Amino acid sequence: MGLKWRCTAAIPLPPKKTIAEHAATQAEFLDHTLQQLLVEARAGNGHVFFVDAAHFVQGAFLCCLWCLHRLFIRGASGRQRYSVLGAWNAVTNQLVSITTAGTVSSDTMCELLRKIAALGLQRPITLVLDNARYQHCALVINLATTLHIQLQFLPSYSPNLNLIERLWKFIKRDVLYGRHYNTFADFCNAIDGSLENISCKHREKLQSLMTHNFQQFNPASFLAA
Repeated sequence: MGLKWRCTAAIPLPPKKTIAEHAATQAEFLDHTLQQLLVEARAGNGHVFFVDAAHFVQGAFLCCLWCLHRLFIRGASGRQRYSVLGAWNAVTNQLVSITTAGTVSSDTMCELLRKIAALGLQRPITLVLDNARYQHCALVINLATTLHIQLQFLPSYSPNLNLIERLWKFIKRDVLYGRHYNTFADFCNAIDGSLENISCKHREKLQSLMTHNFQQFNPASFLAA
């Protein structure tokens, strides 16, 4: 009797968009939506905040350096995570944030919305953010409408258009790369300390980093790779 084989593998679905289509969508959003919002914000006619969450895991963040001796970095036991949900003002370079050792959820996002509304800004407020489920849900959208805050969602797979992504990389370089913290409390305090230094110690560095120049992708570079 011959053996019968049953295929259990899933049939891969074609991508919803090609690389060229993604690049075109990003370029159109940048030129016709994002840059227009930033022009109005720089002119004092509105406020633009870039929103995203960073999930910092206590562990070994390796880095490269030249030294005469091999350097070992202790690793942390477990994978405790400290999350920061932040909103970066693209003109004033100020950060509004919520920190938690728990899970970032729609409730966390609503807390951030209320914190931004409490600033008492007089001009229209726009939040530029990705399509994470805890952000792109009825609870958040309805609260934003009530608080008169506009939500401008980025195209899919567009972290290069979210200015606050650069801030998270800066925080990692500042206090996490090549560092070991004995306790989770020390780990959280280091991140909090770096965030608190944004408007003073890190001000000059962030002014040159958080510019309104955004990386764009040329489909030809992917095809040539």
